[in-house]
Amino acid sequence: MIINRTNLTNLGVGFKTSFQNGLGQAEAQSDRVATTVTSTTGKEEYGWLGKIPNVREWVGDRVVQNMLQHAYTIRNRSWELTIGVDRDDIEDDNLGVYMPMFEEMGRSTAAHREQLVFELLQNGFTELCYDGQPFFDTDHPVLDESGATVSVANTDGGAGTPWYLIDGSRALRPIIYQQRRAWNFVSKDRPDDDKVFERKEYLYGVDGRSNVGFGFWQFAWGSRQPLSAVTYKLARESLMAMPGDHGRPLGVMPNLLVVPPSLEGAALELLNAERNAAGATNIYRNTAELLVVPWLRS
Repeated sequence: MIINRTNLTNLGVGFKTSFQNGLGQAEAQSDRVATTVTSTTGKEEYGWLGKIPNVREWVGDRVVQNMLQHAYTIRNRSWELTIGVDRDDIEDDNLGVYMPMFEEMGRSTAAHREQLVFELLQNGFTELCYDGQPFFDTDHPVLDESGATVSVANTDGGAGTPWYLIDGSRALRPIIYQQRRAWNFVSKDRPDDDKVFERKEYLYGVDGRSNVGFGFWQFAWGSRQPLSAVTYKLARESLMAMPGDHGRPLGVMPNLLVVPPSLEGAALELLNAERNAAGATNIYRNTAELLVVPWLRS
């Protein structure tokens, strides 16, 4: 191939097309557990998290319901992925290996959101959420009907492989995916670019800005106990009875069971089998949709 501006431009277009083809190949499972929020600055404040008041009958003067105050900030992070193409490969028209590489570049870029979201979900047993407690914890502070602080749990502990029961129907899901700038494809292929001049290497890269954080812990249950009818029952009943501040019923209806590949068999048996191991009717059949996530570790 003759190296000139036209050929390099066409080559860059081809690389970008392969990249864009790869973008659509990663399965977007994170949408089921994460809400996308557009960011306009380097960080976003979520002080309103936890402020879910309850409607009361208007008798006498209005009653101001003071919610627990929280300060929660998600700071955007910068991400990049860069591929170098040797000028000799272009001259020799040895580009067959690069098109699949750029397609994988697109796939990896799209999968980055999946990795961020599910890594944070898995780290929810230790990472803190808006109330200063681990996202999955036994001591979340909530105000009861009298305004006193009580502890509420969204986990039953354990030390095994984690699994999660989630109400994915809410406007704000358990994880927040905060996007500041979408991925942008850039070519550095001019003869006077430093890398081209010094190393005869053309550079093609993508970059973006985003981050993840926790939403409402009340909409998710995390467990490291063995996945069984007993532990599933506890998770389901606990979520449906989840209270907000001042005793407000939140109306949580868990509809998504999220597991790593190693728990797929147990989850399928729990949600799909007509009868349990004892031969009795499986009362939890079809009570939730199963989401097997390869990004979750066992």
